[in-house]
Amino acid sequence: MGKFIVKESDWVQCDKRMAFSQPKYDSFNTSLLGLGDIKADSKSSDAIAAFFDLEGFTNFSKQIEPHLSVPLFLSSFLGWLLDAIKQAVTEEKVPQGVKMWGPLPFFVKFMGDGLLVLWDLADTNEYARLNIVVGMERICRDYKKEFLPTMTGRVVDPPPALRCGLARGMVYSVGDGNDYVGSCINMAARLQKIPGTTFAVNRRGFDLEQMKPEHAFRKKIVIVQCPLEVWGSASWLSF
Repeated sequence: MGKFIVKESDWVQCDKRMAFSQPKYDSFNTSLLGLGDIKADSKSSDAIAAFFDLEGFTNFSKQIEPHLSVPLFLSSFLGWLLDAIKQAVTEEKVPQGVKMWGPLPFFVKFMGDGLLVLWDLADTNEYARLNIVVGMERICRDYKKEFLPTMTGRVVDPPPALRCGLARGMVYSVGDGNDYVGSCINMAARLQKIPGTTFAVNRRGFDLEQMKPEHAFRKKIVIVQCPLEVWGSASWLSF
């Protein structure tokens, strides 16, 4: 979260050798993590965790002159993704503002080649929660259909797919709420790695029966049972 930047004035002469000044030495501590008061009581929230990951991003960043391609791609991708997340739960714009199908995330964290996104489910109904699931699945499809074509001719061999895993559970704040931990975050990260698909959601915590049988998402969803020893705390996955 933070950088430890050393300036010339941070060095002092000591027995013909250079040494850190005491204040600079002491400044290398937990404040660099940007978490605030890490002794603060943790606050819990019922949440949906989404873990987005760009497939093949590591190889993309190894290409010739990555310092030119990576910033160009990431600035375009992150702007597109955040706007897509917003649009996924937008019903319509009205004179008073914007009507929503569901809540916007309360926490977004850049993970190097993707995003961790958290929604607080307080005061939400099952329809709003399912709208989040449907919207995130659509984003994975739209990445190939809408976003990748905009990168043609701008960068070479951009990541070919956007992967996403979703899970519901309790998350717990760290420090001043600048980060969160929870088993659902770990589960979402595992789900996006499932081979053969770009989208997976933990079945636990979602009532798919609330969705109309004729809904396109309901028609194409496949429910798979996976061993607990493989996926940790969840046994039912839907994707």
